[in-house]
Amino acid sequence: MSAPETTDSPTSEASEETNSDRAMTEFYQLQRNLYLVMLGLTVVIFVSVWVAYSGNTALNYLLGACAGLLYFRRLARDIEGLGVSKQGVGFGSVRLAIFIAVMVVAAQLERLAILPVFLGFMTYKAAIIVYVVQTTLFPKGK
Repeated sequence: MSAPETTDSPTSEASEETNSDRAMTEFYQLQRNLYLVMLGLTVVIFVSVWVAYSGNTALNYLLGACAGLLYFRRLARDIEGLGVSKQGVGFGSVRLAIFIAVMVVAAQLERLAILPVFLGFMTYKAAIIVYVVQTTLFPKGK
């Protein structure tokens, strides 16, 4: 009779580490691509709003887009922590606080308009949609 294989062998541990490294590399590439799409969308929308409406409205949008970028960065940091700590995703209270803070500031200050700030905040979601459509319609050959 042969001995049963164990999963604690050095080769399986090394394979698990390389899979983990590969997964984290893919995660960082995805994160970088989403940041670039978000930045591109923010610039295009900011300039479009500046031309079509006013500088004040465009700056309101930019404030929301910056808050959305902070939200997305915190979300990416929380997701990155999943691989390290093996704990579940928390309630996201810091991420929620970013959204609430920017909306409260927009509501309280007369110079800020809520809608452009909110739409600016949602730019991170538009970036995700653009990235998914782009990779679905134009996949890169491996």
